[in-house]
Amino acid sequence: MSDSTETREHRLKRMKMRSMRRGIKEMDIILVRYADDTLESMTEAELDLYDALLHENDQDLYQWVTGQQPAPDRLKRLISAISVAISGER
Repeated sequence: MSDSTETREHRLKRMKMRSMRRGIKEMDIILVRYADDTLESMTEAELDLYDALLHENDQDLYQWVTGQQPAPDRLKRLISAISVAISGER
């Protein structure tokens, strides 16, 4: 989560970097594309949720994004948006 002294610009850079430096290459590709396309337009609340998502395990994230396992309720809407975004790029 962001701290109160972090600027929006710094927060976006940090989150983009964290999106591209994941544990598994598939999640690097998925999240960096999503981050590049959407982070700039997200509200602070949406950024908070995405920041929380970045702390999730890559294997779990991959299963949620690909529909192999259901996402937790708090992340369902965001996971769905990521899944839709990547399905258009296949």
